[in-house]
Amino acid sequence: MKDMASKLTKEDLEHIGEYLVKKYPAIKDSGRSRKYSRDFEMDIRERIVRVEEELKNQREILNIMIAQMDKRFELSEKRFDQVDRRIDQIDKRFEQVDKRFEQIDKRFEQVDKRFEQVDKRFEQVDKRFEQVDKRFEELRTDMNRGFKMMMWFTGFGFTIVTSFITGVFIFLK
Repeated sequence: MKDMASKLTKEDLEHIGEYLVKKYPAIKDSGRSRKYSRDFEMDIRERIVRVEEELKNQREILNIMIAQMDKRFELSEKRFDQVDRRIDQIDKRFEQVDKRFEQIDKRFEQVDKRFEQVDKRFEQVDKRFEQVDKRFEELRTDMNRGFKMMMWFTGFGFTIVTSFITGVFIFLK
Protein backbone atom coordinates (compact mmCIF):
# COMPACT_ATOMS: atom_id res chain seq x y z
CA MET A 1 0.00 0.00 0.00
CA LYS A 2 2.87 2.35 0.79
CA ASP A 3 4.34 1.37 -2.53
CA MET A 4 1.18 2.50 -4.32
CA ALA A 5 0.95 5.71 -2.31
CA SER A 6 4.55 6.58 -3.09
CA LYS A 7 3.76 6.39 -6.82
CA LEU A 8 0.97 8.94 -6.54
CA THR A 9 1.92 12.56 -7.01
CA LYS A 10 0.76 15.40 -4.87
CA GLU A 11 -1.71 16.45 -7.58
CA ASP A 12 -3.14 12.92 -7.68
CA LEU A 13 -3.62 12.95 -3.92
CA GLU A 14 -5.30 16.37 -4.04
CA HIS A 15 -7.58 15.18 -6.82
CA ILE A 16 -8.49 12.08 -4.80
CA GLY A 17 -9.05 14.26 -1.75
CA GLU A 18 -11.40 16.57 -3.66
CA TYR A 19 -13.33 13.57 -4.96
CA LEU A 20 -13.68 12.12 -1.49
CA VAL A 21 -14.81 15.45 -0.04
CA LYS A 22 -17.50 15.66 -2.70
CA LYS A 23 -18.52 12.06 -2.11
CA TYR A 24 -18.32 12.22 1.66
CA PRO A 25 -19.07 15.73 2.98
CA ALA A 26 -18.33 14.58 6.51
CA ILE A 27 -14.65 14.66 5.64
CA LYS A 28 -14.70 18.46 5.81
CA ASP A 29 -15.76 18.24 9.38
CA SER A 30 -12.81 16.07 10.33
CA GLY A 31 -12.15 18.09 13.47
CA ARG A 32 -15.42 16.98 15.08
CA SER A 33 -14.54 13.54 15.95
CA ARG A 34 -11.40 11.56 15.80
CA LYS A 35 -13.33 8.38 15.92
CA TYR A 36 -15.23 9.20 12.80
CA SER A 37 -12.04 10.15 10.96
CA ARG A 38 -10.35 6.92 12.05
CA ASP A 39 -13.30 4.89 10.82
CA PHE A 40 -13.26 6.86 7.66
CA GLU A 41 -9.52 6.33 7.23
CA MET A 42 -10.01 2.62 7.83
CA ASP A 43 -12.82 2.55 5.32
CA ILE A 44 -10.68 4.34 2.76
CA ARG A 45 -7.73 2.07 3.42
CA GLU A 46 -9.93 -0.97 3.03
CA ARG A 47 -11.28 0.42 -0.19
CA ILE A 48 -7.76 1.17 -1.44
CA VAL A 49 -6.72 -2.37 -0.57
CA ARG A 50 -9.77 -3.75 -2.41
CA VAL A 51 -9.02 -1.56 -5.42
CA GLU A 52 -5.38 -2.71 -5.41
CA GLU A 53 -6.50 -6.36 -5.15
CA GLU A 54 -8.96 -5.84 -7.98
CA LEU A 55 -6.25 -4.21 -10.08
CA LYS A 56 -4.00 -7.17 -9.31
CA ASN A 57 -6.80 -9.54 -10.35
CA GLN A 58 -7.34 -7.53 -13.53
CA ARG A 59 -3.61 -7.74 -14.31
CA GLU A 60 -3.70 -11.51 -13.80
CA ILE A 61 -6.76 -11.83 -16.03
CA LEU A 62 -5.07 -9.62 -18.61
CA ASN A 63 -1.91 -11.76 -18.46
CA ILE A 64 -4.01 -14.91 -18.89
CA MET A 65 -5.83 -13.34 -21.84
CA ILE A 66 -2.53 -12.29 -23.40
CA ALA A 67 -1.17 -15.82 -22.96
CA GLN A 68 -4.32 -17.24 -24.56
CA MET A 69 -4.05 -14.76 -27.41
CA ASP A 70 -0.41 -15.73 -27.90
CA LYS A 71 -1.45 -19.38 -28.10
CA ARG A 72 -4.18 -18.49 -30.56
CA PHE A 73 -1.72 -16.51 -32.65
CA GLU A 74 0.66 -19.47 -32.64
CA LEU A 75 -2.18 -21.77 -33.72
CA SER A 76 -3.18 -19.28 -36.39
CA GLU A 77 0.40 -19.14 -37.64
CA LYS A 78 0.51 -22.94 -37.79
CA ARG A 79 -2.78 -22.97 -39.67
CA PHE A 80 -1.51 -20.32 -42.09
CA ASP A 81 1.61 -22.41 -42.65
CA GLN A 82 -0.60 -25.42 -43.43
CA VAL A 83 -2.69 -23.34 -45.80
CA ASP A 84 0.48 -22.04 -47.48
CA ARG A 85 1.71 -25.62 -47.94
CA ARG A 86 -1.64 -26.67 -49.43
CA ILE A 87 -1.60 -23.67 -51.76
CA ASP A 88 1.91 -24.66 -52.85
CA GLN A 89 0.63 -28.19 -53.55
CA ILE A 90 -2.27 -26.78 -55.53
CA ASP A 91 0.12 -24.55 -57.47
CA LYS A 92 2.24 -27.60 -58.31
CA ARG A 93 -0.88 -29.44 -59.50
CA PHE A 94 -1.83 -26.49 -61.69
CA GLU A 95 1.67 -26.48 -63.13
CA GLN A 96 1.28 -30.18 -63.95
CA VAL A 97 -2.10 -29.49 -65.53
CA ASP A 98 -0.56 -26.66 -67.56
CA LYS A 99 2.18 -29.02 -68.77
CA ARG A 100 -0.44 -31.58 -69.76
CA PHE A 101 -2.37 -28.94 -71.67
CA GLU A 102 0.82 -27.92 -73.43
CA GLN A 103 1.36 -31.56 -74.42
CA ILE A 104 -2.22 -31.77 -75.65
CA ASP A 105 -1.72 -28.55 -77.63
CA LYS A 106 1.37 -30.08 -79.25
CA ARG A 107 -0.62 -33.21 -80.11
CA PHE A 108 -3.35 -31.07 -81.63
CA GLU A 109 -0.73 -29.24 -83.68
CA GLN A 110 0.52 -32.61 -84.93
CA VAL A 111 -3.04 -33.66 -85.74
CA ASP A 112 -3.55 -30.34 -87.56
CA LYS A 113 -0.40 -31.02 -89.60
CA ARG A 114 -1.67 -34.49 -90.44
CA PHE A 115 -5.01 -33.04 -91.50
CA GLU A 116 -3.18 -30.56 -93.69
CA GLN A 117 -1.28 -33.46 -95.27
CA VAL A 118 -4.53 -35.36 -95.77
CA ASP A 119 -6.08 -32.22 -97.30
CA LYS A 120 -3.13 -32.00 -99.71
CA ARG A 121 -3.57 -35.66 -100.61
CA PHE A 122 -7.27 -35.11 -101.19
CA GLU A 123 -6.40 -32.16 -103.43
CA GLN A 124 -4.03 -34.42 -105.34
CA VAL A 125 -6.73 -37.10 -105.56
CA ASP A 126 -9.21 -34.47 -106.73
CA LYS A 127 -6.75 -33.36 -109.44
CA ARG A 128 -6.27 -36.98 -110.44
CA PHE A 129 -10.03 -37.50 -110.60
CA GLU A 130 -10.29 -34.35 -112.73
CA GLN A 131 -7.69 -35.83 -115.06
CA VAL A 132 -9.57 -39.14 -115.12
CA ASP A 133 -12.83 -37.26 -115.77
CA LYS A 134 -11.17 -35.39 -118.65
CA ARG A 135 -9.85 -38.65 -120.06
CA PHE A 136 -13.29 -40.29 -119.75
CA GLU A 137 -14.79 -37.24 -121.45
CA GLU A 138 -12.24 -37.55 -124.23
CA LEU A 139 -12.96 -41.28 -124.55
CA ARG A 140 -16.70 -40.63 -124.58
CA THR A 141 -16.25 -37.99 -127.21
CA ASP A 142 -14.05 -40.37 -129.23
CA MET A 143 -16.56 -43.17 -128.72
CA ASN A 144 -19.41 -40.92 -129.77
CA ARG A 145 -17.45 -39.98 -132.90
CA GLY A 146 -16.67 -43.62 -133.53
CA PHE A 147 -20.25 -44.62 -132.87
CA LYS A 148 -21.55 -41.91 -135.18
CA MET A 149 -19.08 -43.00 -137.80
CA MET A 150 -20.04 -46.60 -137.32
CA MET A 151 -23.68 -45.65 -137.55
CA TRP A 152 -22.97 -43.68 -140.67
CA PHE A 153 -20.97 -46.51 -142.22
CA THR A 154 -23.61 -48.99 -141.15
CA GLY A 155 -26.31 -46.79 -142.68
CA PHE A 156 -24.20 -46.29 -145.77
CA GLY A 157 -23.48 -50.04 -145.92
CA PHE A 158 -27.16 -50.89 -145.61
CA THR A 159 -27.92 -48.38 -148.27
CA ILE A 160 -25.35 -49.90 -150.61
CA VAL A 161 -26.43 -53.44 -149.81
CA THR A 162 -30.08 -52.50 -150.25
CA SER A 163 -29.29 -50.70 -153.49
CA PHE A 164 -27.29 -53.68 -154.71
CA ILE A 165 -30.03 -56.14 -153.82
CA THR A 166 -32.62 -53.89 -155.39
CA GLY A 167 -30.44 -53.54 -158.49
CA VAL A 168 -30.01 -57.30 -158.67
CA PHE A 169 -33.75 -57.87 -158.38
CA ILE A 170 -34.42 -55.28 -160.98
CA PHE A 171 -31.82 -56.71 -163.25
CA LEU A 172 -33.01 -60.24 -162.78
CA LYS A 173 -36.51 -59.46 -163.33
